[in-house]
This record gives sequence, C-alpha cells and structure tokens, in this order.
Amino acid sequence: MLVSQLTKLTLDIQGFRVGRVQGDTSGITVDIAPDRRHLLFCSRCGSAAKYRDTLTNRYFRHVPLWGIPVWLRYSPRRVRCRHCGIKVEYFPWSTGKHRFTTAFAHFLASWARLLPWKHMAQLFGCSWGTVAAAVDQMVEYGLAHQDLSNLTHIGIDEISREKGQVYLTNVYDLNTSRLVWSGEKRTKATITNIFTSLGPNKTNKLEGVCCDMWDPYIQVIQDKAPKAAMVFDKFHIVRHLNEAVDQVRRDEIREKGQKHKDLVKDTRYIWLKNPWNLTDKQASRLSALEKLNLKINRAYLLKESFRQFWSYECRASAKDFLDKWFWWATYSRLKPMRNFAWMLRRKEENILSYFDMPISNGSVEGLNNKAKVISHRAYGFRSAKNYIRNLYHCMGGLPEPQTMHRFV
Repeated sequence: MLVSQLTKLTLDIQGFRVGRVQGDTSGITVDIAPDRRHLLFCSRCGSAAKYRDTLTNRYFRHVPLWGIPVWLRYSPRRVRCRHCGIKVEYFPWSTGKHRFTTAFAHFLASWARLLPWKHMAQLFGCSWGTVAAAVDQMVEYGLAHQDLSNLTHIGIDEISREKGQVYLTNVYDLNTSRLVWSGEKRTKATITNIFTSLGPNKTNKLEGVCCDMWDPYIQVIQDKAPKAAMVFDKFHIVRHLNEAVDQVRRDEIREKGQKHKDLVKDTRYIWLKNPWNLTDKQASRLSALEKLNLKINRAYLLKESFRQFWSYECRASAKDFLDKWFWWATYSRLKPMRNFAWMLRRKEENILSYFDMPISNGSVEGLNNKAKVISHRAYGFRSAKNYIRNLYHCMGGLPEPQTMHRFV
C-alpha cells in the first residue's frame, strides 16, 4: 500500500487531494493540494467564503509510519468571509493554529493515558509541549461535548497536589464514577465555581451531594443547591472518630508518663484497625490491654459500638441509637470523644440524611488514589492546569472526536 493511500485512510481530506510524497532521512513529507471543485469555508464560522490569497507552506505533524516521522505540507488559502472578514480557510485535518493533525493529537492523547508525557515525547520524537497541546485539544473537545444530563448525585473531595497545603478540589459523578469537575485550591470560591460551571439547570437536577463536614462546603451547597440532599460522607466521619480515639491514647501517655508509654508502645493501629483485620499477635495484645481499664480502652469500645450506627436502615432507629451513643460519649470523661460527640450533634441533620439517601464517597476515595497515581507516574505536570487537564483526560470519560482510524 502506498504512503498516499495510507494518508487518505488516516486523514479526513474531503475537499483536498494528496499530491507528491517525498522521503529522506528526516522523515516523509506528503504534499496536500486543494481540490478546486469544492467550496472554501471560513475556519471561524464554517460558512462558505470567497478566495482571497494563498499563504506560504505550512507543515503539520501526522501519525508516524513504522517510527518514521510524517509531515503534511500545505499552503493555506485565506478567504474573505462576509461574517468574520479575512480568515484562513477551514481544513479538516487540523484545528486552530496547531501544527499537528487532529489524528496525531488523538494518537498522542490515546497513549498519554498510559505513559508519562516526557517519555512519550522521547518515544515519538516531539516536544513535551506538543504532547500537552494534544491532550489539551482532546480535553477541550470532550468538555464541549460532555453530556451531564443524567448527573444526579455528586461527591466532592480534595486531593493534595504537592507537598504542603496545596490542593485540588474534585467533583465526581457517584453513579458513573467519573470526574465531572476539577479546580485549584480548597476554598469557598473553588466550591462556588463548581456550581457556576454546572449552571443552574444541571444544579437544579442534583438530588444528592456527598461531602465532608467542612463549613465552606456546607454554606455553598446550601446556597447554590438547596434542592439537593446534603449527605456527610461516612468515611470522613469515621476518620474523625479514629482521630479522637488516637488523641485519647496520646493524652493518656502524656498524663501517665514513661511507664505507661512503654506499656502501650506500638499499639496505635491496634486501637484503630477493624477487629477482623488484627493479626494474631495484635489480637492477643489487645486482649491483655483490655483487662487494665485504660482510658484508651474505653475510647476503643465507644468506637466499636458506633459501628452499629451504619447498620440501621431506618432514619428514626439510627437517630435513637445516635442519641444513646451521644450520652455514652459525653459521660465517658474522655474529652476527645466528647468533642466528637458534640460535633455529631451539631451536624446531626446531614449525618442522618445518609439513611434517606445512602450515598458515600467510598468510590471517590478510590478515584482520588487513581488521581495520585497519575501524578506520581509522570513525576509532576509542571502546573496545576496540566495536571487538571490530564485528570479530565484519564478519568472524565470524555467523548473523543471522530478520526479515520482508531490508534489504541
């Protein structure tokens, strides 16, 4: 099969024709010529336009052939559009001012889901910026054609982008486990931008929003999505409970001194792990410590008894249990457990919403781990914008433009 035929198979060139093909040590160059039988179109508005003049040759990077670089050479024509004025004509193999074809962008973007951008640039003989631009082009198309009409339940959570308090806030569709929105930082303005991006129509269709108990989340969700049920994520609640139990352990060590510290040395995860996850050695040591009437043991028993809360199917039964557990915790003489109990009391309404709409961010935590793997695989993306673009590309389930050939 000739190179000219392969070019036609992998490239949409309606209104144009393949001319001469040349090859040397630098690669293969395919000349593209206009087909005079077809009309010219404006690249901005797409309407028919009249010919004005022809520009100098422009080269477009195309999909490599057997590892050999392939270039398309074409002299774009300028047209006089009655709507837009003088513009470059529309040619279907590329968009905007990109010096690569849409097929090559799709080719790079497909591999970008699997390989670090730096390695891809080395493998395919292009710059890191070309890979970034190719992913950006695919994401831009995907976001413009994204269908969120069935978005009813979302989970909001943040991930650390780099060392220190540098965050990204991610929004996931809990029904399809895909990324819907991602933005820099973890501020009230960031949360507001989520609903601004969705728009009032999609926001009004939301039935449930799952998030942690951070006050800016609560304020913005109540303001922007009042019709949606706000459910506090049970995994974040359990994390707060574990932090309270661990604080009891640290406080008791500080009160009783070195002798007690030696007694409970290396027991932190014994008190925090689920009983069925304990090793035989840990279970044996826990059994011995439970006989000593320690404060940490009382906190551990409170933690384990709270597990029953999530087993209820009826909101009223769950509330009765929560009231009883609140009494046990507040009279336990354990300040961290008492503080946790009062936090539950203040947020009780949205915690109990779980039993009306049992949604959680369990899948979100898994997706956040995937997002971190994407970052670690590439050893960073130089900027938050690039990181966010790649998250959309790998986790957004975005539609892709049609090409003449499927590359991966």
